Amino acid sequence: MLGAIVGDILGSYYEFHKIKSKEFDLFHPESKFTDDTVLTCAIANSILNGISYKDSVSDFGLRYFEVGYGSSFKKWLKSDNKEPYNSWGNGSAMRVSPVAWAYDNEEKVLQEARKTAKITHNHPEGIKGAQATALAIFMARNGASKEAIKKRISKDYQYDLNRKVDEIRPTYKFEISCQKSVPESIICFLESTSFEDCIRNCISLGGDADTISAIAGSIAEAYYGIPENIEKQICRYLSKELMQIVEEFRTKFTKSNHLV
Repeated sequence: MLGAIVGDILGSYYEFHKIKSKEFDLFHPESKFTDDTVLTCAIANSILNGISYKDSVSDFGLRYFEVGYGSSFKKWLKSDNKEPYNSWGNGSAMRVSPVAWAYDNEEKVLQEARKTAKITHNHPEGIKGAQATALAIFMARNGASKEAIKKRISKDYQYDLNRKVDEIRPTYKFEISCQKSVPESIICFLESTSFEDCIRNCISLGGDADTISAIAGSIAEAYYGIPENIEKQICRYLSKELMQIVEEFRTKFTKSNHLV
Protein backbone atom coordinates (compact mmCIF):
# COMPACT_ATOMS: atom_id res chain seq x y z
CA MET A 1 0.00 0.00 0.00
CA LEU A 2 2.94 2.36 0.55
CA GLY A 3 3.53 2.41 -3.20
CA ALA A 4 0.15 4.07 -3.69
CA ILE A 5 0.99 6.70 -1.06
CA VAL A 6 4.41 7.39 -2.57
CA GLY A 7 2.84 7.72 -6.02
CA ASP A 8 0.21 10.09 -4.69
CA ILE A 9 2.72 12.36 -2.94
CA LEU A 10 5.17 12.44 -5.84
CA GLY A 11 2.40 13.08 -8.36
CA SER A 12 0.52 15.67 -6.31
CA TYR A 13 2.35 18.77 -7.56
CA TYR A 14 2.23 17.63 -11.17
CA GLU A 15 -1.53 17.13 -11.21
CA PHE A 16 -1.82 20.91 -11.54
CA HIS A 17 1.58 21.59 -13.13
CA LYS A 18 1.49 19.14 -15.98
CA ILE A 19 4.56 18.04 -17.89
CA LYS A 20 5.14 15.77 -20.85
CA SER A 21 8.63 14.65 -19.92
CA LYS A 22 10.29 12.20 -17.54
CA GLU A 23 12.86 14.80 -16.55
CA PHE A 24 11.67 16.54 -13.39
CA ASP A 25 12.39 16.80 -9.67
CA LEU A 26 10.86 13.75 -8.07
CA PHE A 27 10.21 15.51 -4.75
CA HIS A 28 8.88 19.04 -5.22
CA PRO A 29 8.68 21.56 -2.35
CA GLU A 30 4.90 21.60 -2.83
CA SER A 31 4.47 17.81 -2.81
CA LYS A 32 1.83 16.61 -0.34
CA PHE A 33 -0.52 13.74 0.35
CA THR A 34 -4.01 13.97 -1.13
CA ASP A 35 -7.26 12.01 -1.12
CA ASP A 36 -5.49 8.99 -2.64
CA THR A 37 -3.36 8.59 0.50
CA VAL A 38 -6.19 9.26 2.94
CA LEU A 39 -8.55 6.73 1.38
CA THR A 40 -5.84 4.10 0.97
CA CYS A 41 -5.17 4.46 4.69
CA ALA A 42 -8.91 4.29 5.36
CA ILE A 43 -9.10 0.90 3.61
CA ALA A 44 -6.04 -0.29 5.55
CA ASN A 45 -7.60 0.94 8.79
CA SER A 46 -10.77 -1.00 7.98
CA ILE A 47 -8.80 -4.21 7.53
CA LEU A 48 -6.66 -3.67 10.61
CA ASN A 49 -9.52 -2.86 12.95
CA GLY A 50 -12.48 -4.78 11.58
CA ILE A 51 -14.40 -1.64 10.61
CA SER A 52 -16.63 -1.64 7.54
CA TYR A 53 -15.13 -0.08 4.43
CA LYS A 54 -17.95 2.46 4.27
CA ASP A 55 -17.56 3.57 7.88
CA SER A 56 -13.77 3.84 7.69
CA VAL A 57 -13.79 5.72 4.38
CA SER A 58 -16.49 8.06 5.69
CA ASP A 59 -14.63 8.69 8.94
CA PHE A 60 -11.29 9.44 7.33
CA GLY A 61 -12.89 11.40 4.51
CA LEU A 62 -14.68 13.73 6.90
CA ARG A 63 -11.65 14.24 9.13
CA TYR A 64 -9.36 14.90 6.16
CA PHE A 65 -11.95 16.78 4.15
CA GLU A 66 -9.88 19.29 2.17
CA VAL A 67 -7.44 16.98 0.40
CA GLY A 68 -8.79 17.04 -3.14
CA TYR A 69 -11.89 14.86 -3.33
CA GLY A 70 -14.16 15.06 -6.34
CA SER A 71 -17.49 16.84 -5.99
CA SER A 72 -19.56 13.64 -6.03
CA PHE A 73 -17.47 12.06 -3.29
CA LYS A 74 -17.75 15.21 -1.19
CA LYS A 75 -21.53 15.06 -1.49
CA TRP A 76 -21.40 11.42 -0.44
CA LEU A 77 -19.31 12.31 2.61
CA LYS A 78 -21.77 15.01 3.66
CA SER A 79 -24.90 12.95 3.11
CA ASP A 80 -26.77 11.30 5.97
CA ASN A 81 -27.71 8.30 3.84
CA LYS A 82 -24.45 7.19 2.24
CA GLU A 83 -25.50 5.20 -0.80
CA PRO A 84 -23.27 4.39 -3.80
CA TYR A 85 -23.61 6.85 -6.67
CA ASN A 86 -22.74 4.69 -9.69
CA SER A 87 -19.31 6.21 -10.15
CA TRP A 88 -16.85 4.91 -12.74
CA GLY A 89 -14.10 7.19 -11.46
CA ASN A 90 -10.55 6.07 -10.73
CA GLY A 91 -11.02 6.63 -6.99
CA SER A 92 -11.96 2.98 -6.66
CA ALA A 93 -8.60 1.89 -8.08
CA MET A 94 -6.36 4.29 -6.17
CA ARG A 95 -7.58 3.16 -2.72
CA VAL A 96 -7.74 -0.62 -3.25
CA SER A 97 -4.13 -1.69 -2.73
CA PRO A 98 -4.38 -2.84 0.93
CA VAL A 99 -6.69 -5.73 0.03
CA ALA A 100 -4.08 -7.16 -2.34
CA TRP A 101 -1.64 -7.46 0.56
CA ALA A 102 -4.04 -8.47 3.33
CA TYR A 103 -5.42 -11.61 1.65
CA ASP A 104 -3.53 -14.56 0.24
CA ASN A 105 -6.31 -15.97 -1.91
CA GLU A 106 -6.99 -14.48 -5.35
CA GLU A 107 -10.73 -15.01 -5.12
CA LYS A 108 -10.81 -13.25 -1.74
CA VAL A 109 -8.73 -10.34 -3.07
CA LEU A 110 -11.16 -9.81 -5.94
CA GLN A 111 -14.15 -10.13 -3.63
CA GLU A 112 -12.76 -7.53 -1.22
CA ALA A 113 -11.73 -5.23 -4.07
CA ARG A 114 -15.34 -5.25 -5.23
CA LYS A 115 -16.50 -4.42 -1.70
CA THR A 116 -14.12 -1.46 -1.39
CA ALA A 117 -15.35 -0.07 -4.69
CA LYS A 118 -19.07 -0.51 -4.41
CA ILE A 119 -19.57 1.66 -1.32
CA THR A 120 -19.34 4.56 -3.79
CA HIS A 121 -18.14 3.29 -7.18
CA ASN A 122 -20.74 0.64 -7.96
CA HIS A 123 -20.68 1.25 -11.70
CA PRO A 124 -19.26 -1.84 -13.51
CA GLU A 125 -16.25 0.18 -14.67
CA GLY A 126 -15.55 1.39 -11.13
CA ILE A 127 -15.57 -2.16 -9.81
CA LYS A 128 -13.54 -3.38 -12.78
CA GLY A 129 -10.84 -0.77 -12.18
CA ALA A 130 -10.51 -1.73 -8.52
CA GLN A 131 -10.37 -5.45 -9.26
CA ALA A 132 -7.88 -5.11 -12.11
CA THR A 133 -5.55 -3.05 -9.92
CA ALA A 134 -5.86 -5.42 -6.98
CA LEU A 135 -5.23 -8.46 -9.17
CA ALA A 136 -2.13 -6.89 -10.73
CA ILE A 137 -0.74 -6.14 -7.25
CA PHE A 138 -1.59 -9.62 -6.01
CA MET A 139 0.11 -11.26 -9.00
CA ALA A 140 3.18 -9.04 -8.71
CA ARG A 141 3.69 -9.73 -5.01
CA ASN A 142 3.43 -13.44 -5.72
CA GLY A 143 6.20 -13.39 -8.31
CA ALA A 144 4.27 -13.16 -11.59
CA SER A 145 6.12 -11.79 -14.59
CA LYS A 146 5.06 -8.60 -16.29
CA GLU A 147 4.00 -10.61 -19.33
CA ALA A 148 1.80 -12.83 -17.16
CA ILE A 149 0.22 -9.80 -15.51
CA LYS A 150 -0.35 -8.16 -18.88
CA LYS A 151 -1.99 -11.24 -20.37
CA ARG A 152 -4.24 -11.86 -17.38
CA ILE A 153 -5.43 -8.28 -16.99
CA SER A 154 -5.99 -7.91 -20.74
CA LYS A 155 -7.98 -11.14 -20.86
CA ASP A 156 -10.09 -10.67 -17.73
CA TYR A 157 -10.77 -6.93 -18.00
CA GLN A 158 -10.47 -6.22 -21.73
CA TYR A 159 -7.97 -3.40 -21.23
CA ASP A 160 -5.75 -2.55 -24.19
CA LEU A 161 -2.27 -2.89 -22.70
CA ASN A 162 -0.42 -3.15 -26.01
CA ARG A 163 0.22 0.60 -26.24
CA LYS A 164 3.44 2.35 -25.25
CA VAL A 165 3.92 5.30 -22.92
CA ASP A 166 5.51 7.30 -25.74
CA GLU A 167 2.41 6.66 -27.87
CA ILE A 168 -0.01 7.67 -25.14
CA ARG A 169 1.80 10.77 -23.87
CA PRO A 170 1.36 13.27 -26.77
CA THR A 171 -2.44 13.33 -26.72
CA TYR A 172 -3.21 12.17 -23.20
CA LYS A 173 -5.11 14.59 -20.98
CA PHE A 174 -6.65 14.69 -17.52
CA GLU A 175 -8.96 11.69 -17.18
CA ILE A 176 -10.80 10.57 -14.06
CA SER A 177 -12.56 7.48 -15.40
CA CYS A 178 -11.24 4.03 -14.60
CA GLN A 179 -11.53 3.02 -18.23
CA LYS A 180 -9.27 5.86 -19.38
CA SER A 181 -6.74 5.86 -16.55
CA VAL A 182 -6.37 2.37 -15.07
CA PRO A 183 -5.06 0.81 -18.32
CA GLU A 184 -2.63 3.71 -18.73
CA SER A 185 -1.46 3.27 -15.14
CA ILE A 186 -0.82 -0.43 -15.72
CA ILE A 187 1.07 0.35 -18.93
CA CYS A 188 3.28 2.78 -17.02
CA PHE A 189 4.17 -0.08 -14.69
CA LEU A 190 4.63 -2.67 -17.43
CA GLU A 191 7.00 -0.45 -19.37
CA SER A 192 9.03 0.67 -16.35
CA THR A 193 12.51 -0.44 -15.40
CA SER A 194 12.28 0.43 -11.69
CA PHE A 195 9.89 1.84 -9.10
CA GLU A 196 11.09 5.38 -9.77
CA ASP A 197 10.89 4.89 -13.52
CA CYS A 198 7.29 3.77 -13.13
CA ILE A 199 6.37 6.99 -11.30
CA ARG A 200 8.20 9.06 -13.90
CA ASN A 201 6.23 7.32 -16.65
CA CYS A 202 2.98 8.18 -14.87
CA ILE A 203 3.73 11.83 -14.26
CA SER A 204 5.05 12.31 -17.79
CA LEU A 205 1.63 11.54 -19.25
CA GLY A 206 0.40 14.94 -18.09
CA GLY A 207 -2.89 13.63 -16.75
CA ASP A 208 -4.28 12.90 -13.29
CA ALA A 209 -0.72 12.55 -12.08
CA ASP A 210 -1.25 11.73 -8.41
CA THR A 211 -3.92 9.10 -9.00
CA ILE A 212 -2.23 7.42 -11.96
CA SER A 213 0.98 7.34 -9.93
CA ALA A 214 -0.88 5.90 -6.93
CA ILE A 215 -2.40 3.10 -9.02
CA ALA A 216 0.81 2.24 -10.85
CA GLY A 217 2.93 2.80 -7.75
CA SER A 218 0.91 0.25 -5.82
CA ILE A 219 1.72 -2.37 -8.47
CA ALA A 220 5.35 -1.30 -8.77
CA GLU A 221 5.86 -1.65 -5.02
CA ALA A 222 4.74 -5.28 -5.20
CA TYR A 223 7.02 -5.96 -8.16
CA TYR A 224 10.17 -3.94 -7.37
CA GLY A 225 9.86 -2.81 -3.79
CA ILE A 226 10.43 0.87 -2.94
CA PRO A 227 13.94 2.36 -2.94
CA GLU A 228 15.14 3.15 0.56
CA ASN A 229 16.01 6.75 -0.31
CA ILE A 230 12.44 7.39 -1.46
CA GLU A 231 10.83 5.51 1.41
CA LYS A 232 12.76 7.44 4.04
CA GLN A 233 11.52 10.78 2.73
CA ILE A 234 7.85 9.85 2.69
CA CYS A 235 7.30 9.85 6.46
CA ARG A 236 7.80 13.61 6.65
CA TYR A 237 4.76 14.15 4.45
CA LEU A 238 2.33 12.05 6.48
CA SER A 239 0.40 12.92 9.61
CA LYS A 240 1.29 10.91 12.71
CA GLU A 241 -2.00 9.02 12.44
CA LEU A 242 -1.55 8.08 8.78
CA MET A 243 2.05 7.01 9.31
CA GLN A 244 1.00 4.80 12.21
CA ILE A 245 -1.57 3.04 10.01
CA VAL A 246 1.04 2.48 7.30
CA GLU A 247 3.51 1.02 9.78
CA GLU A 248 0.95 -1.22 11.46
CA PHE A 249 -0.30 -2.50 8.13
CA ARG A 250 3.16 -3.17 6.75
CA THR A 251 4.26 -4.90 9.92
CA LYS A 252 1.23 -7.18 9.89
CA PHE A 253 0.88 -7.90 6.19
CA THR A 254 4.07 -7.12 4.28
CA LYS A 255 6.79 -7.80 6.84
CA SER A 256 8.58 -4.66 5.65
CA ASN A 257 10.81 -2.45 7.75
CA HIS A 258 9.35 0.55 9.52
CA LEU A 259 9.51 3.92 7.78
CA VAL A 260 11.52 5.41 10.62
